[in-house]
Amino acid sequence: MKLLIFLIFSSNIFSANLLSTLKERILKARLQAHINEIESQCKAKKECVRQVPLRDFFENPTIAGFKISPDGSRISFVAPWNKRMNVFVIERKNIGNQLVKKISPAFKKQLTFVKDRDISGYFWKGNDHIVYLRDFGGDENFHLFSVNIHDGEEVDLTPFEGVKAQIIDGLEDDEASMIIGLNKRDKRLFDAYKVNVNSGALSLIATNPGGVMGWKTDHDGQLRIAVRTDGVNSSLLYRDETNQPFKTILTTNFREGVRPLFFTFDNKKLYVSSNLGRDKSVIATFNPQTAKEEEVLFAHPAVDVGSLSFSRKTKSLILASYVRAKRGRKFFDPIWKNRFQFIQSQFPDLETSINGWDEEEQIFLVRTYSDRSKGSTYLFEESSQKLTLLEDYSVKINPIEMAPQIPIEYTSRDGLKIPGYLTLPLKSNLKNLPVIVNPHGGPWARDNWGFNPQVQFLANRGYAVLQMNFRGSTGYGRKFWEASFKKWGLEMQHDITDGVNWLIKSGIADPDRIAIYGASYGGYAVLAGLTFTPDLYACGIDYVGVSNIFTLLETLPPYWKPMLDMMHTMIGHPENDKELLIAASPVFHVDKIKAPLLVAQGAKDPRVKQAESDQIVSALRARGIDVPYLLKENEGHGFRNEENRFEFYEMAEDFLEKHLTE
Repeated sequence: MKLLIFLIFSSNIFSANLLSTLKERILKARLQAHINEIESQCKAKKECVRQVPLRDFFENPTIAGFKISPDGSRISFVAPWNKRMNVFVIERKNIGNQLVKKISPAFKKQLTFVKDRDISGYFWKGNDHIVYLRDFGGDENFHLFSVNIHDGEEVDLTPFEGVKAQIIDGLEDDEASMIIGLNKRDKRLFDAYKVNVNSGALSLIATNPGGVMGWKTDHDGQLRIAVRTDGVNSSLLYRDETNQPFKTILTTNFREGVRPLFFTFDNKKLYVSSNLGRDKSVIATFNPQTAKEEEVLFAHPAVDVGSLSFSRKTKSLILASYVRAKRGRKFFDPIWKNRFQFIQSQFPDLETSINGWDEEEQIFLVRTYSDRSKGSTYLFEESSQKLTLLEDYSVKINPIEMAPQIPIEYTSRDGLKIPGYLTLPLKSNLKNLPVIVNPHGGPWARDNWGFNPQVQFLANRGYAVLQMNFRGSTGYGRKFWEASFKKWGLEMQHDITDGVNWLIKSGIADPDRIAIYGASYGGYAVLAGLTFTPDLYACGIDYVGVSNIFTLLETLPPYWKPMLDMMHTMIGHPENDKELLIAASPVFHVDKIKAPLLVAQGAKDPRVKQAESDQIVSALRARGIDVPYLLKENEGHGFRNEENRFEFYEMAEDFLEKHLTE
């Protein structure tokens, strides 16, 4: 019997190992096929690609951000005015077969006139108003503004200094009102208010009792769900009616739980993304009366599923989406499935998404894209099956001149499978290339497949670009996420290092010409790479990156403070884990840095304060090392203003050319 059990387990282990080895061989073969294809194409053309002007990658689009009014009669968009992206509107009947940007200005009405900073986002509020968000110099204290599309009257709905606005529910069935969150009473907490978009009148509808990080309404616009944290535990609060108090119905450790998406269409239950008792999040129904999951609607064996959409018209589910190497979809509505398949069939070489529609679900905005193309936006009319091109974003960026973003996977030193993407320049010889290692920010986020201007810019300049979803990256399940806890500068950094060594071993990377560049946590990874593996990189570019974990935790925005205990668990406690954080903070180890460093920072960054960059620059300059430092007073966590982007990438281009030249 024992022998039989041993043989069964041995067989299972052997099968798993065999499948893993087979998968690695398949991925390696696919990568080699990409390499062979690029090399053969470039050999045939001799001169494979021209050098695209830097500003073509990073300039503001001439037109973007299309949205449809609820009644379908108008199309809005953003376009530059005085170098800043502002909102315009056009009657749909005035759109013929000409690109919207080429239609006579007489048909296009400008609604906003912001001069200092691009509008961060906007949406239709009924058929008569546009609501937009803007902050000031990158401080992320967003104000909400309402603009009447007929007379242009503008109202600052949240005219409070140092206060951040959040949208809880746009109340699509109420032309005059929205529900928003404001940390007006207490900078740490967002209370719920109803605001009138005509007058700006505010009325408090729910006071945050402490620790509530999110509110949810039902389909009637009634506030009935709150998500609360004490820093370690997450609680789901619920009420049947708005005249009742919220009651806690479920409390879990922050590592697992249910994330409410929206109510079922009878307003009695919830659709949730849940990882209760499992590794991967699934889409399920949840009964607030019993505080139990009832039915799993969709699960994926390899990745989390966290997105679900619905039709307001038919009160039915449309689809759930998930991301492996690329985005995948599970349709629940056959009409939507057929619609999507028809649209996709019109663009066989591109990915497509439906990004907006009117309330009758007859007029749709379609976005196309790929890893090599910025794509286009089309208007799709259901009745005629007609697609009208609104804008082609690839006028200056020719997809033929761009490089493929190849999904990859390698094994970390402790056996973890690390997924990612490798973008190779269009060259006839793809051996011993200069490489830019580009870890993402977050760190609890992930890189995705699709057009990335900075990646394509670097590939166009002849660099291979490695992006990896190191442990802690989201979407790969709870275990993969938890493997990052208190691992800054340790296993998380090892995953990056192991990817570099994998490239060197493959013969793709020239070990003497490897740079590391990243933003936010990616900037931290740059500093950690130069500090803890000083012989691996020829240079680094730190963009709004963390240098000192102690000061990062001390200077978090006040509305993040309810999550501080959770962050101590995930990153480390400044007292209990003092030695760990000293060891992981690059600022304490600048004596190990040998490679040249470029630093860029926004002075009003509320997440990674200017002091993070000041510290590392001062420490290196104290050693007599000249560190180029680009500090912008009118920027926050990343550069939004076009002229600042240009200056940063021009500095980066010169810096990389100087230090990665053979």
